[in-house]
Amino acid sequence: MLAVGCVAVLIVLFFLIDAGEDAPTLEVFAGSASKPALEECARLYESENDLTIDLHFSGSGTMLSQMKMTGRGDLYIPGSPDYMEIAVRDGVVEPDTISILAYNVPVIAVQKGNPKNITSLDDLLRDDVRVGIGDPRTVCLGLYSVELLEHNGISERMRDRMKVYAESCSKAASLLAFGSVDAVIGWRVFGAWNPEKIDIIHVQGDRVPRISYIPAAISTFTRDRARARDLLDFLGSDACKRVFSENDYLSAEAEARQYAPTAQLGGLYALPAGWSDG
Repeated sequence: MLAVGCVAVLIVLFFLIDAGEDAPTLEVFAGSASKPALEECARLYESENDLTIDLHFSGSGTMLSQMKMTGRGDLYIPGSPDYMEIAVRDGVVEPDTISILAYNVPVIAVQKGNPKNITSLDDLLRDDVRVGIGDPRTVCLGLYSVELLEHNGISERMRDRMKVYAESCSKAASLLAFGSVDAVIGWRVFGAWNPEKIDIIHVQGDRVPRISYIPAAISTFTRDRARARDLLDFLGSDACKRVFSENDYLSAEAEARQYAPTAQLGGLYALPAGWSDG
């Protein structure tokens, strides 16, 4: 009887261990531009499905490099189309699965109350204004920041006096929250991330060369394409669109064009040599 009981226990343990090993997990590598909304969407999806979503956030370029080095990931969600184009070129994502989750417009983010009275890009050149941007070599926001400065003819003057390169969008926003700088070139959504610490100054529409969007696609590394496809479809659903809207992201191109009517949508920007040297 003892032997039979031991066998029964072993069988139960086997199925428990086996079930634990088979519990599905989806891995998402994302630029931090989407972090608040994507975390909420992931929680919603997990609540309706018996699986876990592992979210990894950092600069879009850093996340892409990690995927390539490890050969892992089910979805890639950079903060702008620039890195998605690189992911397509490098065979990291399935091009025909790319969808748009939300839109972003570059702005000047300042400390709450705007103590330095910053009203335009030209004020960033003042000696009393400390400015930070995302690292343009690995952070999509950094690319858009440099492009914005180049487009307005102040890139070289700004490059020599730039105080901080942040490793991600969220860290760029944190520079203001901690008082490390007076302004960052950021996304419009920064104001919703930390409204007690950050105010937004919109750049004059004709001075904005490009509107961004947050794309998502299935990775060629996925080992569970069916579930990856289902998660991607969920991120494009009305439920997740509401989450992005409630987090102050722009859900349609027309909304973004209210701030930059003539700007290019998406595309790829090549970082000038002076900036790529760091």
